[in-house]
Amino acid sequence: MAELVFKELIAECGVSDRFSVDSCATSGYEVGNPVYPPALKTLRTHGVSGSHTARMITPDDLAKSDYVLVMDEDNLRAVTRLAQEGERGKISKLCSFTARPRDVADPWYTGDFEKAFADIKDGCAAFLDYILKKD
Repeated sequence: MAELVFKELIAECGVSDRFSVDSCATSGYEVGNPVYPPALKTLRTHGVSGSHTARMITPDDLAKSDYVLVMDEDNLRAVTRLAQEGERGKISKLCSFTARPRDVADPWYTGDFEKAFADIKDGCAAFLDYILKKD
């Protein structure tokens, strides 16, 4: 969801050409699958388009990225374990850029894709604002 939301935000701001956006899994449960149907329904309800096929994060992803954003503390630990010493500073929780830092509500357990969407949208908007202010 976050990849598609962020792509939508940068397109709306006219800065898509300044970003390369991708998303990866930290576990193999959904690898090879498209966007989970309830997540896709929520995205479409909010006018967010696009598609994605799940894949695992690799050490190369960390090496090539300027920022690696994760949804929650479990993902933070998993990605940090994968990172080389000099790459750990690239990793942040998405909602750490918001006025109310938190984990993204995990809809896998709650079924509340609207709450997850709201957290993701808030985090993506705050992260974009952070990046644009740095320039």
